[in-house]
Amino acid sequence: MQYRHKFIFLPILAFVLAALPSAALAESTPQNPEVITIDDSAPAHPLPHFWEEVFGSGRAVLTLRDSYRNDLRAVKQATDFQYVRFHAIFHDEVGLYDEDAQGNPVLNFSYVDQIYDGLLADGVRPFVELSFMPKKLAADKNAIHAFWYKQNISPPKDYAKWDDMIRQFAKHLLDRYGAKEVEQWYFEVWNEPNLDFWAGEPRQSTYFELYDHTAKVIKSVDPRLRVGGPATAQAAWADVFIRHCVENNIPVDFVSSHVYGNDKSEDVFGTSEKIPRNRMVCRAVKKVHDQIKASAKPDLPLIWSEFNASYMNETAVTDSTYMGPWLADTIRQCDGTVDMMSYWTFSDVFEEQGVVKTPLYGGFGLMAERSIPKPSYAAFAVLHKLGDERMSVDSDDALATRRKDGTEVIAIWNYQAEPDAHDSGAAKTITLKFKGHVGKHATVFRVDHQHGDMHSAYEKMGSPRYPTEAQIEALRSAARLPAPENRDVHKGELTLTVPSDGLAVIEVK
Repeated sequence: MQYRHKFIFLPILAFVLAALPSAALAESTPQNPEVITIDDSAPAHPLPHFWEEVFGSGRAVLTLRDSYRNDLRAVKQATDFQYVRFHAIFHDEVGLYDEDAQGNPVLNFSYVDQIYDGLLADGVRPFVELSFMPKKLAADKNAIHAFWYKQNISPPKDYAKWDDMIRQFAKHLLDRYGAKEVEQWYFEVWNEPNLDFWAGEPRQSTYFELYDHTAKVIKSVDPRLRVGGPATAQAAWADVFIRHCVENNIPVDFVSSHVYGNDKSEDVFGTSEKIPRNRMVCRAVKKVHDQIKASAKPDLPLIWSEFNASYMNETAVTDSTYMGPWLADTIRQCDGTVDMMSYWTFSDVFEEQGVVKTPLYGGFGLMAERSIPKPSYAAFAVLHKLGDERMSVDSDDALATRRKDGTEVIAIWNYQAEPDAHDSGAAKTITLKFKGHVGKHATVFRVDHQHGDMHSAYEKMGSPRYPTEAQIEALRSAARLPAPENRDVHKGELTLTVPSDGLAVIEVK
């Protein structure tokens, strides 16, 4: 992605302008800036970093790859995330479950141990999704999902065998890692049983049967292990799920659900309205939040175990700078309605549609193939700098926060409603007006088409499908955020120009 300017100036003027820093050009003569007042005496409340506590990833067996672990370390360094969630720990390729010639279960924890050992070694805990069905335990061996890795989505053929597998699985984890560790994990039963990831019929009642068995067994092994569900797509079933657990005395420690920015209102709310991509996620979160508060268990935590701006492969969305403003605005709106959110996903080491065919294909990850950071990675990195207290501010384009040491950290953005990989929107000029105790110097971190975005470099090298090692290193270098700007806060004011789909995070110490 590259700006294409056409200057019609005298040669000497063009030379002088070219010698000026781009930020000075953009901000020397702001036109009608939006004014946002940052008042350090304004009402404030705690801001836990709920958006970066958990990340999703490709299926379980992929965690054994160096590429996966390299990307995990990079995202851990940028966000300090605590948990990772993935599908298919019970897939046959992990080798946990088998049966002998007489039909007796035979369990093998070799790959399970390698998977969880690797996560813990890098400072990340498992958010354990209990899925999918081992084929020899499946009621329907032909209930195969369309994903490339062909997981079985059937209910178990024998709940006694399923219960025993869950029991031995939980006991093994406790024996290997200790109760003090495993009691900090989360155990989520299945994935999106309201869609085609569950072959039980009717879906809801058969899923509840699976949940009931699983939750009871986990609690029988250690009552302090945390178990929850229903892990539904499109913010579904939460109210009836809680009611089912209460009426049947079924253990539940948290509620989980999913939604994406391009989900349809018909599927999420049963309406025909058109909900913008930057509003859908937090409206769905609030729907489930309100259902929990109105239930017999109003204090249940809400964990949004999948979210993103798109559930499709849209290069103009998930690969682009669009994700910076979208993510910042999502944080602003979802604050106070959810305990943790899990961005889907941290890496494009991911094979639901098959082997990656090109580095930039609209994958969900923060890291493209071969550990090339995307603008979404840069966005998460700069938003990690936000403080742990949020101050009220009269703007839908800003987050004002404060750290424990008094440093004020403000995020501002220029959100474009329609994603456009070629940046056709207008720039926005914003003046931050500080009230109260304020420093005289600011540090400005930017994510936009010229900061933290490798697309221009990729296009200049001809958008190769199979970049060479030298090209890969050049793309990683182009994706690296440049040094932040140092700006003066003059008479309590700071004016910045933010380009289309741009995000800026400002520290004032």
